[in-house]
Amino acid sequence: MSDPSRPLPIGRLYRRRRRRPRYKGPSFNRMIPNLMTLIGLCAGLTAIRFALEGRFGAAAVAITVAGAIDGLDGRLARLLKATSRFGAEFDSLSDFLCFGVAPALILYLWSLERAGGYGYTPCLMFAVCMALRLARFNAALEGAPRPAYAYNFFTGVPAPAGAGLALFPLFVGLEAKALGWGWLLAVVQHPLFCALALVGTAVLLVSTLPIWSFKNFKVPAEYVLPLLLGTGLFAALLVADPWAALAAAGLIYLLMLPFSVRSFHRLQREAEAPLDEDEPADQAPAV
Repeated sequence: MSDPSRPLPIGRLYRRRRRRPRYKGPSFNRMIPNLMTLIGLCAGLTAIRFALEGRFGAAAVAITVAGAIDGLDGRLARLLKATSRFGAEFDSLSDFLCFGVAPALILYLWSLERAGGYGYTPCLMFAVCMALRLARFNAALEGAPRPAYAYNFFTGVPAPAGAGLALFPLFVGLEAKALGWGWLLAVVQHPLFCALALVGTAVLLVSTLPIWSFKNFKVPAEYVLPLLLGTGLFAALLVADPWAALAAAGLIYLLMLPFSVRSFHRLQREAEAPLDEDEPADQAPAV
């Protein structure tokens, strides 16, 4: 029998340490994007709760927070090399609830409920179109490779932007209420105005319009400083008057759509043009 008071040899100590269990599984860094998606999902669910309680300002803030998180989790997943099929599916399910179900329910409780069954129809149309848009996006991930220039564009309005456009009447209404402009509040809270906003956004969601994604967007050097100053001014407006800032962002996004389509077609023409298009016929390379 060995004496328990004697120290163990170094070799036995080393073997004992090696017997400690080692846990298998993904690292915490690879879980961060999914955790952010989960937080965004909770924000969307919380927006529904606020709407049921009649706290529409808080509901709009919760949707905005979910949109900000959605803009970060995918980029963070690519940065940490933590992209996965599970993450893509989880993100789409979260997007459907946060940007497809929650905005429609918020507008229904804020305005469209007064129109009865007719007011519920635009909500259904918006949610269905959001589901179709997300399904098309997921199917495109496994489809044929796209041209290089096409990776800078979405097909149709993306889900977070669609939620922001759908909630445009609510943003304007909250701003009108804060300013005491009852006439403007009556206009934007009318069920017909909200129905047009939902239906119009639903059409943009399932459209084939090429929309800038800003993922690989390159800013010319002369526009860097104006862009930084503009972003700072918008951030200041967002803090000082959030409803006006969010409503203005929706208008700016709509005005951007024609320029996005024009940019896509210009890049498409350049990519499909012959390489020797500008060379004289007598200087064409010999075969």
